[in-house]
Amino acid sequence: MKNILLPTDFSKNSWNAINYAIQFFQNQKCNFYITHINNESAAMTSGMPPNLDNKDRDAIQLKHSELKMRELIERIENLPLNRKRHNFYTLLEKSPFIDGIRKIIDQKEIDFIVMGTKGASSLEKIILGSNTADVLTKVKCNTLVIPENATYIRPKEIALPTDFTLSHNLHILDPLSEILEEFNSALRILHISKYKEDLNKDQIQNRELLDEYFHQQQHSFHYSTESKVEIGIQNFVENRSINMICMVAKNINYFQKILFHSKVGSISYHTDIPFLVIHEKKESHE
Repeated sequence: MKNILLPTDFSKNSWNAINYAIQFFQNQKCNFYITHINNESAAMTSGMPPNLDNKDRDAIQLKHSELKMRELIERIENLPLNRKRHNFYTLLEKSPFIDGIRKIIDQKEIDFIVMGTKGASSLEKIILGSNTADVLTKVKCNTLVIPENATYIRPKEIALPTDFTLSHNLHILDPLSEILEEFNSALRILHISKYKEDLNKDQIQNRELLDEYFHQQQHSFHYSTESKVEIGIQNFVENRSINMICMVAKNINYFQKILFHSKVGSISYHTDIPFLVIHEKKESHE
């Protein structure tokens, strides 16, 4: 049984992520925890009378969140659900966003977070503090990011960009391996470099380790020479009809080049293609 955290702010983007998650995990037994976190710093919502004390504000905010959550659950009930395998639970938290996410991950033993992002305009500034960016960089939990323009497509082709500098145990890739098995997907391992040059000894050894690790799954290695990593990925996504991009969060420099870069007009993969960001498993508390 997988435990899936679905944060929602009741927006179109978060609905898209919920819809995607339900289809993505359609054939697996799952507990879905649909969660709305009311950040205390955002509690002073517009439209409230200015003379209300904090207790009254909190009560109004809670009632509003409960209403929105009921409406969301009704909308989910109208989807073609796998009712034998899927359970849905709702959670309302009042805390700073990341604190609330971490608390639920620990309490509910969350395996995956699935959340939306607004796409191009927000990705230019994603490093500056959007909820999605904070989760990716501050929370050690496997996260599936669903851009606003993404619609569910069975992931037949998954890209794994890598610089072949493996600073992690290969078992960190187990969630990706499971997805490849589940969907009979093909993995396209992509190396992008600024200059056309041979791999060094360590990179060759790490490529061989990846080849061995994925030996039971369909996979292939691809090489591209581009001045910017994001341009190489864009070209690869378009040429290969990639349905998902996977990254290892621990390789932080490469990871940030792909997700947190300055705006480039021709780059659109992060508005259309889901991202799977995988983390090392958090050590259990003693």
